[in-house]
Amino acid sequence: MQARRLRAARRIVSSFDDELALKDRALDIASEGVVIVDLQQPGSPIIYVNEGFERLTGYSRAEAMGLNCRFLQGDKTDPEAREEIRRAIHERTPCVVEILNYRKDGAPFWNRLSLTPVRNSRGEATHYIGIQSDVSVRRYAEDALRAANHELGLAAERLRLDLDAAAHIQRALLPETVPRLTAASFAWSLRPSERLAGDLLGIIPLDEECVGLYVADVSGHGVPAALLAVTLSHWLEPARGQSPLLNADDGNATHSRITPPATVAERLSAQFPFDVRTAQYFTMIYGVLDTRSRLFRFVCAGHPAPIHVPRDGAARWLDAGGFPVGLVPNPSYDEERIALAEGDRVFLFSDGLVEMENAAGEAFGIGRFMDAFVNTRGSPLDATLDSVMATVESWSGGSGRRDDLSIVAFEMSK
Repeated sequence: MQARRLRAARRIVSSFDDELALKDRALDIASEGVVIVDLQQPGSPIIYVNEGFERLTGYSRAEAMGLNCRFLQGDKTDPEAREEIRRAIHERTPCVVEILNYRKDGAPFWNRLSLTPVRNSRGEATHYIGIQSDVSVRRYAEDALRAANHELGLAAERLRLDLDAAAHIQRALLPETVPRLTAASFAWSLRPSERLAGDLLGIIPLDEECVGLYVADVSGHGVPAALLAVTLSHWLEPARGQSPLLNADDGNATHSRITPPATVAERLSAQFPFDVRTAQYFTMIYGVLDTRSRLFRFVCAGHPAPIHVPRDGAARWLDAGGFPVGLVPNPSYDEERIALAEGDRVFLFSDGLVEMENAAGEAFGIGRFMDAFVNTRGSPLDATLDSVMATVESWSGGSGRRDDLSIVAFEMSK
């Protein structure tokens, strides 16, 4: 009986030893580093490291035994991470921290350290077991991503400043003042859908009695559209001496005569042919108001025709049409004319106003647009434009502008 008990006890001990050996082998071959420190000894020395620790740090087991784990820290180790580890050990609580450690050869690596207290039967923490994982690849990738995001932020800020400067330049091309004539008054309004507008407008005195007016709408939005709009603005500026709006009279450059609107459109088409690389073109309405004869001559190049609101009576959307500028080679244009009376108003506008949609996808439409002008017929011209713009934008229900909104208007004095 006693012999059987002795053999059974030996089998139990052997099984326990085998289990311990299995655990030791499992710890040794683990890919992560495993370290155990003894809290009961001064300095909490290392009493065990596995092979994963040796591979990770370059220190042998013999070199690490008896040292405090702080020997893996260095000059660039984050003090906050150090303090988090110190506080956890002092309070005998678990802790997971990523800390910059150093290998035996001095190479830094990011160590994801998981610390867990080991307690005895009385619940006292006697040891700490630490699991170490090399997370350098992820940390360096995150650092690179943060650096790239920082650079992108700087680039975005530079772009914002450049766009602000470009928008300032573009706004400087808009009429600072309108002509002050006794026979007619003028007003304009432009609200871009983006920081840079693709719409362009102008009110240009051509001589003492005639004024040129235009609204142009460049295809697309943003920088490409704005660049073409700025180029067009400079090309139309009479002060540069070679504007298509004026012709030299009998070869004498000191005197000029006004270019017919249809001829202006033809010259613009020759100057701005369609470029397949940019796929850009623009629509335009250009007209000349003779304040003495009260005759308005205009041409539409793929652009909405103007609206005539007489002093009394119904508003009219004038009938006119033609090819957009640059879309087809050598187009011809027809000039339209309208005789005006005292108190008559004419509005030139971009299509974004009538195409503004509400939440149901319904366009504002030319009918509502004309009614908006008629309903404000008794207001000053500037107030009428402000009211019409507000009416159109309220139609969208605050969803924002998808296109630039532009109006140029004039009224024959009473």
